[in-house]
Amino acid sequence: MKGPAMRKPDFDDPDLALSELFAAWPQMAAVFFDRRMLCPGCPIAPFHALTDACLEYDLDEDAFRAELAALIPKV
Repeated sequence: MKGPAMRKPDFDDPDLALSELFAAWPQMAAVFFDRRMLCPGCPIAPFHALTDACLEYDLDEDAFRAELAALIPKV
């Protein structure tokens, strides 16, 4: 008997932990690395969201979110 299908987290959830984001969409790690961001693999990733990362790295959150959202496969 199979259990319920695993659902992807809500990308638009402002509280989505970076660790969950990378687990759901591993291809997004490359965008962080391209900006020399150390978030993928960081021990704080389970406790930080995109907002925190953007504040820490002085990024425009809306633009960064849009770039990441473009990597989510459309169903």
